[in-house]
Parts: sequence; C-alpha cells; structure tokens
Amino acid sequence: MPRDRPAPLKCALLGLTHPHSGALLATLEALPDIGGVVLWENAAGAASAAAIPRSRKVEAVASDLRAVLGRDDLDFAIVCVRTDQAAGLARKVVMAGKHLLAEKPVGLTSAEIAGVMRTAERARVQAAVLYVNRVHPVVVEARRLCRAGALGPMLSYEARFITTQVRFRDPGSWLFRRRHAGGGILSWLGCHYLDLLQYISGDEVTTVSASLARRSGEKIDVEDSAALAFRFRSGAVGTFHAGYALAFSGGGYMNPAGNDSYLACNGRDGRLVWPSQQVPQLHIESAGRRPIRDKTFRFGAGLTGAGFCREAFVRQFVGAMRGENESPAPLSAALRTALIIEAAAQADRSGCTARIALGRRSAR
Repeated sequence: MPRDRPAPLKCALLGLTHPHSGALLATLEALPDIGGVVLWENAAGAASAAAIPRSRKVEAVASDLRAVLGRDDLDFAIVCVRTDQAAGLARKVVMAGKHLLAEKPVGLTSAEIAGVMRTAERARVQAAVLYVNRVHPVVVEARRLCRAGALGPMLSYEARFITTQVRFRDPGSWLFRRRHAGGGILSWLGCHYLDLLQYISGDEVTTVSASLARRSGEKIDVEDSAALAFRFRSGAVGTFHAGYALAFSGGGYMNPAGNDSYLACNGRDGRLVWPSQQVPQLHIESAGRRPIRDKTFRFGAGLTGAGFCREAFVRQFVGAMRGENESPAPLSAALRTALIIEAAAQADRSGCTARIALGRRSAR
C-alpha cells in the first residue's frame, strides 16, 4: 500500500527587498511540498511585495514579525535580508522553534554565525545556509568521484569566479558597504566557491595567503578583487581568484551571461574540470574504460541551472526537516567559509600566511 504523501508545509519569506527574494518566492511557488507562504518585511511590507513576483501561495504580507513567527502552522522561515540584520533575525526564527534557511553569508562575522548555530542547536531545529550550488549535478558527481578516490591522492585545487564590474551593479547598494555587508566579492559571491572547494574534496583549508583590492574606481569600502592561495589539511594546495571585473557582459543583477567561472580538482591519477557554471558539464580524466570523457547533465523543462539548484536545495532541506536525509548545507559550512574569509583579510593586512582558527567545526 503506498505511503501517504506528507502534508504541504508553510514557509515565511522574511525580507522582500533582498536581491534573491523574488527568485526564492518563485522557488516556493514551484514546489509541491510548500502549501502556503507568508511574506514579511520590517517596513512597508505591502509596498515591498509589489517588487517581487506574484504567487498564488502567498497568504499574507505582514510587518509584525512576532505575529508571523508565533503562527502555529508555520514550519520554517527563509531569512533573506541585509547581512547586518541577518544573524539577529535568524536567531529569532530558531528561538521561536521554527526551522531556518538563511541566505549567505548568514552574519557579518564568524562569531555571529557561531551564535546562530548555538541557538539553533539548543532549539533542536534544522538550520542551513543557502549554498545552493552544492546540489548542482556537476558538483554532486565531482564530489562522488573525488571522495571515491577516482583521482588518487589530491595535489591541488583551483577555482575562479569573475563577474560584471561594480559600476553595472549599483555602486550605492548596501552590498558595497562594509557596515551592511561585512565584506565584498568574497562574502557575497566567492563564498560559494570557497565552500565548494572543501565540499567536493572532503578536505579543509588550514592556511590562507591573500591579496585583496578595491580597483573599481567606485566609492565602495569592500574588496572588489581577491586572489587567495590555500593549503589544505591533506597537504594539497589551492588557489581562488574572484572579482567584479567584466566590462562587456551587460548589466543587471540576474545576468547569467555576466559570469566567468572555473573549478578544477587535480590528483595523481586524474582530474576533474567544471569549465563554467553556465555549462552543466564535467570533464573527467581518470582510470577506466574511457579515461578521458565529458559528462553532460540535463535540467527539467523550463529550468535554468540556478532554478534547478534552488528547487533541489529546498526539497533536500524539507527532507531534513522531516528526518528523511541530512541537511544540504548546515550552518557549519557558513562558519567555515567565514573563517577562511577572515583569515584572508588578516593575511592581506599582514602580508603573511594566516592560519584558520582551530577548534571550529568544519563544513560537511
């Protein structure tokens, strides 16, 4: 006899003016697991809601956070606000006994993120960071091959994420103000690759050397360019280059053509290359019947890679809430990334290699 389908869940989307709010609402709209959505904004909620897509699942637009989190029928909340507001709001969510999905980077500092982690653990709720690239099929396959030892002992890792220049991204945005964002290209976009390098490999960054710079010519106070070199716990080394640097790739925030990315894992017995985030293809070199091959993946009808990842990630998070699988990206991943970024800033200031703080939990 078939098992009964679990009842649809109710979610609160907290924050309507964040660059990702509209895409997250569209994701909730598309998922059968989500039966209803409550929107919240701390001021002028109804006006803010007009700027994001309409959804038949929206039941209310509210400005009273206590009333939203006090709803008995609310299962989880997505925190999608300015970074300096995120950790405090996330703690209120878990203290209310609700499961938490938090936009990266979760907090301004590793200390803020650790505080949210501790509160979530005491409340015994699921809490995850939206590192949605973890569920990309290229990443899933790369992780499987790496951890199965298909490449042999690892030698090095390399990654790059370059996107459109600051002048095409509203230089007056809070994203380029340290007091609001905490950091620049590393904490906003580079964080995904800092996480993936460790997630795919199962290894951990232990030391960092770095050069950070502001080269945009705009009046911002966060780094817009960064070059990092790592050593991993296994002894492997790695590099990462991030920057707002593209001059001829168009403007706007949601601009798939405006990214230039690359990720490679190099081992004694082979290598893996993801040549571009815009191409769902993994180049594989390893022992076997076909030692050099390309594996291409397909998304569902009408889905982009980003849309696929958001939907798959939220489905896995819902599964973790129901005890069916592990969290797709626990807050320990956000903490580990924040520690790397803080070490990079320290290394840039001192001109010396910085060691990642010991005794902190690693990403899974």
